[in-house]
Amino acid sequence: MAMALKAVHVCDVPNLDQVPENAALALCSTRFRAGVNDDKICECNIPKFLVVGHRGNGMNMLQSPDPRMKSIKENSILSFNEAAKFSIDFIEFDVQVTKDDYPVIYHDNFVLHEEKGVIVENRVTELALAEFLSYGPQKHPGSEGKPLYRKTKDGRFFEWKVEKDAPLCTLEEAFHNVDQSVGFNVELKFDDFIVYKDEELSRILKAILKVVFENAKGRQILFSSFQPDAARLIRKLQSTYPVYFLTNGGSEIYTDIRRNSLEEAIKLSLENGLQGIVSEVKAVFRNPGAVGRIKESKLSLMTYGQLNNVPEVAYMQHLMGVEGVIVDLVKEISESVSDLTHAKEGEEKSMYGEEDGKKEVKAKPQFSKDELSFLLKLIPELMIQA
Repeated sequence: MAMALKAVHVCDVPNLDQVPENAALALCSTRFRAGVNDDKICECNIPKFLVVGHRGNGMNMLQSPDPRMKSIKENSILSFNEAAKFSIDFIEFDVQVTKDDYPVIYHDNFVLHEEKGVIVENRVTELALAEFLSYGPQKHPGSEGKPLYRKTKDGRFFEWKVEKDAPLCTLEEAFHNVDQSVGFNVELKFDDFIVYKDEELSRILKAILKVVFENAKGRQILFSSFQPDAARLIRKLQSTYPVYFLTNGGSEIYTDIRRNSLEEAIKLSLENGLQGIVSEVKAVFRNPGAVGRIKESKLSLMTYGQLNNVPEVAYMQHLMGVEGVIVDLVKEISESVSDLTHAKEGEEKSMYGEEDGKKEVKAKPQFSKDELSFLLKLIPELMIQA
């Protein structure tokens, strides 16, 4: 098959029914709207279809039988630089702020460790930086950190063991130590079960912005958040970088109705001058008409979710007008998307008579009958899983 879909097929994807809570990604075409009442345009010279590495080179699923989900410690400098080796545009990671106002990169709301045979949970935002960094592998040889654990949605605990472990890190360290060629999709991480006042959100966001503005040095940056007021305020506090609203599009229902549908996401984005939406991929397949409405609103659209680890799913979204995908299987999906992009570029050159036919041009990607059958069955399957 010309497209060389050598990544993962749906039968190989671990736990398709489990969707990451936070994965975020923002996408943009070559230009961003700066806001409803703002004539500024945020320039952003990146491809039209983005591939974003989820938590770097992919999130860790310790309960998964797939070794790729336990290969490299997520949200680590090691994982970020591993992802940067491939043809991706951004890495996505989760930022929280410690009680002494240091932005750190960590997905879960709580740090889990064992004391006298009992699992103890400490909220990240209630730890000082030094204590936060004392967990897991340590940077200095001979130092030993406290072993980390994770808790699954069904209540099981797993020691956080991966093939290539790495220390926890701060946002500032990421700016200093991650390949400059890759952009940062900074997810502003907040607890779904806490009601935040604007004053508290502003304090946290200002701590993050301080580090970003002092260290970005030309790196592509975009912000995203599931927290509607955090997205609103980060847009109000700065206009340098695009802001995307993260939504699962109604897969889960929250007391805050702004989080419960793609329609609400569009409304929130337009009212607050955001540049785009990052939706859980199943929500887009359940409501494909929303893609057109998002485009008509001059908003960008990206998706997250484990189904994005299937190359055919990424291709379908490209055809639908989605502008980027957040993925865990960075190597496989970036290669598949690269094949697609090169094929389309070659086809366009051929159509306009460029290069006088001297260079071999890849054919337009074609699907076999079996693959077309898979694609046609995919949406109903998603409906069932949802």
